[in-house]
Amino acid sequence: MNDRSMTLHGLVEKWLAPYLAAPARVVRLAREEAGSHRCVRVEISRTSRNLSMLFFRHDDGSWQVYPPQKARPSINAQ
Repeated sequence: MNDRSMTLHGLVEKWLAPYLAAPARVVRLAREEAGSHRCVRVEISRTSRNLSMLFFRHDDGSWQVYPPQKARPSINAQ
């Protein structure tokens, strides 16, 4: 399930298109205290402006550009 398109490296290349003169760098790493969700901010400096984007780690191990959904309470009937 975890193919190249869902890795952090693949997403950074897809969305920010880094190259040798303007490499991508991780500027912030955050972890949710209660769970295993992580958030990474990646930045690239261009001559015209800085580009940055947030990437979120999901429960299946994939990285996405949207945050994972929080677990909601549910009722199970037996």
